[in-house]
Amino acid sequence: METHAMMDGGMMGFGWMVMILFWGAVAVGVVLAVRWFLGQNRRAGGDTPLEILKRRYAAGEISREEYERMRRELEA
Repeated sequence: METHAMMDGGMMGFGWMVMILFWGAVAVGVVLAVRWFLGQNRRAGGDTPLEILKRRYAAGEISREEYERMRRELEA
């Protein structure tokens, strides 16, 4: 009878651990989902094509002539 009571107590403790792990995983999942969603919104409203063009010119990725040609095309 003593062994049976000890096994029930041991299983009860294991059940609490599983429950804590489950709710911890749910909380982590919610945090990750919110961060992903907010990141998607930030990208959706990102830089305009003209801002990207200016940044590329400033970084030296394109020449002055390329910049002017592309800027005129964007503003047309």
